[in-house]
Amino acid sequence: MSVPRFELNNGVEIPAIGLGCWAGMTKEERAAGWSWFLSAIQNGYRHFDTAYLYAIKESGISRKELFITTKLPWGHMGRVQASIDESLKNLETDYVDLYLIHWPFAAKYEEGNPWPTTANGDLVADDSVTFNETWAEMEKVLASGKARAIGVSNFSIKNLKRLLTIAKVVPAVNQVELHPYLAQPELKAFADSKGILLTAYTPTGYATVRSDPTITGLAGKYAVTPAQIILAWHLSRGVAAVPKSTNKEHQRENLEPSMLSAEDIQKINALDRNERLCNKANERGVVYGWTYEQLGW
Repeated sequence: MSVPRFELNNGVEIPAIGLGCWAGMTKEERAAGWSWFLSAIQNGYRHFDTAYLYAIKESGISRKELFITTKLPWGHMGRVQASIDESLKNLETDYVDLYLIHWPFAAKYEEGNPWPTTANGDLVADDSVTFNETWAEMEKVLASGKARAIGVSNFSIKNLKRLLTIAKVVPAVNQVELHPYLAQPELKAFADSKGILLTAYTPTGYATVRSDPTITGLAGKYAVTPAQIILAWHLSRGVAAVPKSTNKEHQRENLEPSMLSAEDIQKINALDRNERLCNKANERGVVYGWTYEQLGW
């Protein structure tokens, strides 16, 4: 299977379809993740949004053949150099291909506790560090060779503009929630104008979007799955995608998206309703303690 590649703004190439590797918070969930991660490697995946290196070793695939993305946790915004070293040690590799600031806000650092929360479930904020200060440290990671490219995640136009006022290196990637119900055309146009590649998480929009009549109708027309239709739509827009799948057959299908006509691409574009399905505001109107206004959403 031949997966298209996109060239980042520093010349590094990234496979357009990768595997989302979030396996859960518990040790048991993470331990179970290696089997579907290994099957993904065997099915032809080479781009991984965080990885299980012991599965890579068992697969026999050379590290140089893989594109590994990992993220700076929100609790590590003030300790970038220590955090990348910890990630490399955990991943048992000398470098990552892409290193992302996970969120445009900082949470309090607590050793051994990646989710320090208040009584109402919000993250404990750390106002002592800004993402602009963190980005300066990310640029040092890039210069050190510990990452081949650096970028951000969950950044809006508003926060990208703030970042670009001080950035010496333009982010190579902005990984965001993106699917037919949340097409984000303004963000896409802004990112394109700055040479920033958008990568979609939650790219098929869960069953909510996959079961949309327009999507299922096109799946029937092309004799493919709804997920393949949606991934083809992403590629037509020049967007990379990291769908998660623990099913071997679905993993194979996701690497074989259909080719859509221009008319059918427009039909999918028309589904946009600016609806978040993954990281949406709770009943108090906040996302982990931050408002849509602060996030620029």
